[in-house]
Amino acid sequence: MKKKLSLFLALALMVGMLAGCGGTSNDTTDTNTNDTTTTTPNTDQTGNETEPTTDSLSGVVNTDGSTSMADVMAVLQESFKELYPDVTVNYSGTGSGAGVEAALSGTADIGLASRALKDEEKAEGAVENIIALDGVAVVVNPANGVEDLSVEDIAKIFTGEITNWSELGGEDLEIAVLGREDGSGTRTAFEEIVGVEGTCVYKNEYGSTGDVIGNVASNPNAIGYASLSAVDDTVKAVKVNGVAPSEETVKDGTYEIQRPFVMVTVEGAELSEAAQAFLDYAMSDEVAEQIAIAGAVAP
Repeated sequence: MKKKLSLFLALALMVGMLAGCGGTSNDTTDTNTNDTTTTTPNTDQTGNETEPTTDSLSGVVNTDGSTSMADVMAVLQESFKELYPDVTVNYSGTGSGAGVEAALSGTADIGLASRALKDEEKAEGAVENIIALDGVAVVVNPANGVEDLSVEDIAKIFTGEITNWSELGGEDLEIAVLGREDGSGTRTAFEEIVGVEGTCVYKNEYGSTGDVIGNVASNPNAIGYASLSAVDDTVKAVKVNGVAPSEETVKDGTYEIQRPFVMVTVEGAELSEAAQAFLDYAMSDEVAEQIAIAGAVAP
């Protein structure tokens, strides 16, 4: 009886030891698993790593300057807001010169100029960030036989030195010079580029590009100007020095009546995170469609 009891106790002890060994093995495995930390980067559907989301970015970005850039700014503000809903981008149209000064003085985060920066502005530290190009088309009535004008011819027409289309190979018709109202960005750009600032002799001035196009379309004697994107088949855009206005000729610089749209920053001055994000966005390839909608050409 004692032998049987001893054998039973021995067997029970062995079973307990085996169970203890099994528990130790499981605990070791669990400990090793818990101590291992794996960091998985954000990936897209193709498995490529992506930039971290920044929809938590917030702040205010103040821009100031060119009135000609109002449409471009409007589409950039709207599309940027979709990406960064907590960032407010303010725009104040005060003119290109005032925009450059606002950037240099620090009263604006980003200045706006619808022209290239002057050497003296660059010497003060202004930095030129080109976000778009704007072609200004010279338009006539489709019935007009004149197809090509030099910049010199255009200047003489708009200052009243040339008054009849017959002087340019067209019909014997008095030229009707149409343009935008004083203060228009399109007018300012056109007159600056052609070299006729303050000397144009307009028969009529209009408050919108659409009005200029509509009146040129209805008057076989008329000539006017309009942003390239607004030109339709109701008018004819003439060549300038043999070059037709198009997105391609604006991009490659062969079409002469064009100007850059510039965001002005200051050399050595650090922008806020929100302002830098807006500048980077405005200069990125992804905004080309928005810039085209606004009537300009991505550089």
